[in-house]
Amino acid sequence: MKQAPSGMISRRAFALMSMALPATILAVAKAEAQTPGMERREERREDRQDRREERRDDRLERREDRRDAREDRREDRRDTTTGSTVTVPVPVPAIPK
Repeated sequence: MKQAPSGMISRRAFALMSMALPATILAVAKAEAQTPGMERREERREDRQDRREERRDDRLERREDRRDAREDRREDRRDTTTGSTVTVPVPVPAIPK
């Protein structure tokens, strides 16, 4: 079997590293803060993420409310245009004999 040139990694090694890398990143992301300053920073970050999520939820709710209001207005317009049509009998002139 051929050996990879120095400085290059084999495909198998690359595949193993690419599978192990997400687990490593996940472990680092879940790591707890080690100093009081890092704890404060983590708390601020969590607060920011919570506020961001709350803003997104509020924004989605406002969009849904606007969409519902638009649909209601459309239905009202459709009901009034079709319901307001009144048929008035027109007298037919008499034909002279």
